[in-house]
Amino acid sequence: MKYRVKRIDIDGDPIIIMNYSDALRENIPPSKRARVINDDRTVYVHVLVSKTIVPPGYVALNDKALTMLRVNEGDEVTVRIPPAPKSIRVIHKRLHDDRLSEDEIREIVEEVVSGSLGEAEIAAFLASQIPIPLSNEELTSLIKAMAYASEVLEFDEPAYDEHSIGGVPGNSKVALIAVPTIASSGVLIPKTSSRAITSPAGTADTMEILTRVDLSPEEIRGVAKKVRGTIVWGGALNIAVADDIFVEVERKLMIDPISQMIASILSKKVAMGIKGLVIDIPIGKGAKVQDYSSADKIAGLFISQCGRLGINVKVALTFGGEPIGRTIGPALEAKEALKTLIERKGAHSLVDKAVSIAGLVLELAGKAEKGMGETLARELFISGKSYEKMRQIIEAQGGNPNIKPDEIPIGPYKYTVESSIEGAITHIDNVAMSLIARAAGAPSDKGAGIYLHAKLGHRVRKGDPLFTVYSSSETRLDAAIKLIELYKPVIVEGMLIKALP
Repeated sequence: MKYRVKRIDIDGDPIIIMNYSDALRENIPPSKRARVINDDRTVYVHVLVSKTIVPPGYVALNDKALTMLRVNEGDEVTVRIPPAPKSIRVIHKRLHDDRLSEDEIREIVEEVVSGSLGEAEIAAFLASQIPIPLSNEELTSLIKAMAYASEVLEFDEPAYDEHSIGGVPGNSKVALIAVPTIASSGVLIPKTSSRAITSPAGTADTMEILTRVDLSPEEIRGVAKKVRGTIVWGGALNIAVADDIFVEVERKLMIDPISQMIASILSKKVAMGIKGLVIDIPIGKGAKVQDYSSADKIAGLFISQCGRLGINVKVALTFGGEPIGRTIGPALEAKEALKTLIERKGAHSLVDKAVSIAGLVLELAGKAEKGMGETLARELFISGKSYEKMRQIIEAQGGNPNIKPDEIPIGPYKYTVESSIEGAITHIDNVAMSLIARAAGAPSDKGAGIYLHAKLGHRVRKGDPLFTVYSSSETRLDAAIKLIELYKPVIVEGMLIKALP
């Protein structure tokens, strides 16, 4: 039976509302999933059932479903109960520690992209990778399946990129200095970035404060050709689309399995036609990677996989024992990055990391001899060429190239933590800082986050500010304050630690 389409104003994932009698006849239970078919296009939707919202013979689809089906109000569609996904048996096999073939992994990815796998099945596949990491062969198969399941970009010359595995608050702004520095040398760097999964800000979240990040593949080619660099959100490109679905489930579960993280990063680099890549692995207490042994293992996986994929790679192990720079959260980090570029100086942890990463890319691209890339990158940064290139990138992506740091709004509600004693800062808890910033609303509240008045080793007096939390919501700020009281994320100690007896 054909159903005539109405539009329903509901945001989010694809949704269909059916009349009770129609759903009963089609044997489609409420709160389940259904296939909506228009010619040769099929979209899987979440089913809502009503006796009054739509009459028999009609269905209501939200904008996401209408767009995916390419239908308008008044068109006709068919609704069917979906068959059981073929790859469920494959996921069961993986849960029992059986290795998967290339075809089996491709089957999972294809059903993820088509929508026939639900969140529960995707969550099972992702969670299986925590106790049972993917083998090298499985990981290569997953990267290729994710990369080639949708559009692949190609450039007329070698393209380079840099990417951090994250896990350190404040890290998202490093690319906002490294990318324009690299591009100012003439190296092509069409950087795709992610939104935050478990952190208070992803690079795409931070760059979005300054300009558009939702460029199409055609727009990326044009911007990259014109200004040599981009910083865009990979989720808008129709490249490695399976990754965006995986990431959304990971975000809800607050997990980030190492093998899936590597697949996420490298599938998008393959889909972007990247030939040379620098991977940043921050190491430190509270970071995603906390010791050199684990870092070496992950670095080995990246090097091995890049070798299999034909990507020239360098892996940088960087200090991640405290937040990068002085800010955490999209707007605050964008302000700090822009201020640093304009003034050609800033927090050492930010500037030194950005020019080090940029230097490695310049060496990969043959712009500098081995060991000399950082020197060249620092010269480009200090000369102002990095800032001028950033202005060009912002403008080419649709933003205001003359934007100033003070013009970037931040949350109007704030709370400052002061030192209760005189001494030196001996510890800043990365995990607690991330949780506090997220409680304040970051990254969805762009103006939420944390400003650090002092860093590790800095001496403070009693009453000096340690950090300030910002939010656009009093309720969220109150939630962040409760976490501050619980975790006490900054420790100040004097010379006398304890007196006995």
